[in-house]
Amino acid sequence: MTATTKKFVSFAIKAVILALAFYFIIHQYVNKGSNLKQFQLLVSNIPQQRVITIMAIVVVLMAANWGLEALKWKYLTRNLTNITPWQAIEGVFCGLTWAVITPNRFGEYGGRVMYLPPRRRIHGVFAMGVGAFGQLVITNVLGFIAIAWFTYTFLKLNTLVQNSVFFFACTSIAFFLILFFNIRWMVWLLDRIPFLKKFHRFFEIMGRYSFAELVTIMYFCLGRFFIFSLQYYLVIHLLVPQIPMYEVFLMVFIVLFIQSALPSLDVFDVAIRTYTATTLFAYVTTQEMAIAGAFASIWLINLIFPAIIGTIFTLNIKFFDRNA
Repeated sequence: MTATTKKFVSFAIKAVILALAFYFIIHQYVNKGSNLKQFQLLVSNIPQQRVITIMAIVVVLMAANWGLEALKWKYLTRNLTNITPWQAIEGVFCGLTWAVITPNRFGEYGGRVMYLPPRRRIHGVFAMGVGAFGQLVITNVLGFIAIAWFTYTFLKLNTLVQNSVFFFACTSIAFFLILFFNIRWMVWLLDRIPFLKKFHRFFEIMGRYSFAELVTIMYFCLGRFFIFSLQYYLVIHLLVPQIPMYEVFLMVFIVLFIQSALPSLDVFDVAIRTYTATTLFAYVTTQEMAIAGAFASIWLINLIFPAIIGTIFTLNIKFFDRNA
């Protein structure tokens, strides 16, 4: 393939990605416009200075969230290649743009690893998988704790069923933690599959992380989880201050748990989160539109703004080599 052909193909790929990204973003923004308008109406009854302060903090937390993810990404890839903090940030935001046009955010892997050297990109997918699994573990562990609390507090199940829920929650928590800190077992399992064994040089990267490194990765994941949980709390408390803090956090844990378990197109996750959130929060408040508006606003800040920023970094990608 000639240099001119490579440039043309690269331009065409970027154009398709950007067109799809903007289509999905605009389409979903239009669909969720009613929730966002409801949010604007609700905050119009709150002192403007308070609204500005809270939303400014939420935006700062968004930057902190993805900044922490960039540091985690740099840490995950440090044994593959030495990327700068800025390259890590570019990769994270570019991945978010790709995420909005692919099921279950699979495109995020492709967008992010394009900022690695070509020979390290496939390795980078599995390194990113370790970080994504760590985030899933945190979501599941705290989600199961919140579900156990929810069933005990609101569902009033009989003793046998409630004990079964607690047992299942504890067993699941132990399973996820043990599996994460022994992630090399996944390498062993993949090696047992004949047609995958030849790709051992790629996925064995998952088995290279020591226990101490996995603990550090888990700290990154835990930090991110509490940052975006705090964002939800701040906006919900702004709109419905009567709900106790612990109830807001635990309900948010359940919403994030359910959302992570359902396959979907990432930009449509707001619909799942909104429906789940309004259903769950109905146990603690009648302000359904406030909850819907809160989740829609966080979706806009945490996903749409970064995805738009990521379109800029998508233009910088070199698909065929790092020098052209």
